Amino acid sequence: MKLEVTELGPVKRAIKIEVPEDAVNKEFDRVYTDLKRQVRIPGFRPGKAPLAMLEKRYAKAAEQDVIQRLVPDYYHRAMREADVSPVLVEIPPLERMKAQRNATLTFTATVEIKPKIELRDYRPPNPISLKPDPRTVSDEDVDKALENLRQSQARIDAAPAETTLDEGLLAVVNIEGFLDGEPVEGSKKDGHLHNVGSNEPVLGIKIDEALMGKTEGQTAEVIQEYPATHPDERLAGKSVTFRLSIIGVKQKIIPALDDEFAKDCGPYETVQALKDKVRTELENSLKRTIEEAHKDQIIERLVEMHHFDLPEVLVDREVKAMVRQRLMEEQRKKGGSHPPDDQSFWEAEVKRLQQDLAPDAKKRVKLALILEAIADKEGVSISEEEIQEEITKLAHSLQIPVENIQEMIKSGGESSRQEFQDRLRSEKALQLVYQFAVIQG
Repeated sequence: MKLEVTELGPVKRAIKIEVPEDAVNKEFDRVYTDLKRQVRIPGFRPGKAPLAMLEKRYAKAAEQDVIQRLVPDYYHRAMREADVSPVLVEIPPLERMKAQRNATLTFTATVEIKPKIELRDYRPPNPISLKPDPRTVSDEDVDKALENLRQSQARIDAAPAETTLDEGLLAVVNIEGFLDGEPVEGSKKDGHLHNVGSNEPVLGIKIDEALMGKTEGQTAEVIQEYPATHPDERLAGKSVTFRLSIIGVKQKIIPALDDEFAKDCGPYETVQALKDKVRTELENSLKRTIEEAHKDQIIERLVEMHHFDLPEVLVDREVKAMVRQRLMEEQRKKGGSHPPDDQSFWEAEVKRLQQDLAPDAKKRVKLALILEAIADKEGVSISEEEIQEEITKLAHSLQIPVENIQEMIKSGGESSRQEFQDRLRSEKALQLVYQFAVIQG
């Protein structure tokens, strides 16, 4: 095998690969030997058809078979011999190649490789400096958390008879919209429990002001004006009258902050024990938040102080992944409504997202390569136990069975498992840099 490596840029190589003539002839012999056993030609016993007849009938198929057998094999051999590790294995298009007996098979593979990264200082005596974070857990934070806990344990009971609605009370309301005295389809809601004073819209309208001062059994109206540009043609430029029927008035009964309440919340004998637990949880949460903020500072610093060319194929792959994720998120926000069928709309939308997300994609790729280089230098590895730990943690956060996560990784093949492991390795490398870092002052 002959190789000719041409440098097309800092991270791009063109590798011309020449498969020897004898290797091509041997592969043709194997292909036709297999054909003899497999095909049936009238007038000849199985395996006895003349080679010339096989070559005449199956020349094109045999040529493609030879190419499919030789090219991937010699591609991988060439990468090893040239000491090149492509960031993405891409076999050149086989359909464009030609192969024939008594001739070499030549093809060119254009590959992108990982850049050589000269790591800057991140270890003592020159670690990365971090800005101090002065945040602490105050008594007010603890009191607020306890109040939220009390609110979550509140009981909803019927309010005393003739209680007038005011902020903090709850109204049970039947709502229906009418246009010119006729009910509007899709504008009815029965038994809605509304927190008066929350100003939360119901069926797209605000009802709090209309409910104020009303009692159980009374009614109210809200007139909603719709602009001429409203997407629903039935309502565009019209006024819809929403009738509210108050069928119940309820109140929250919030438990007192005492020892009995503490016991109801868990293994706590006193309110003080509950307060101590709440404070500890808030402090642990704040510690994690500050750590993540410091890691963000480290990420920015690592990206800023390293300069190298990025493989376009990695950036392109990251952009596509980010575009897919963004489109899925936007679809979820729309409640799963059917997207437009207009192809030109989607092409324009994808192009817009690609332009918007390209800078972040480059940053992600750059950071991943830097952390990989740090992991290599520091000998960071990921054990099977650590992989299983992360799978368990991920399943817990998503509230799905561990087996589901394992199956998702397994269904993605070896590449999916490798991506999962690479992510853990990068996180471990980032944690290492964080441990080396120092907080100013």
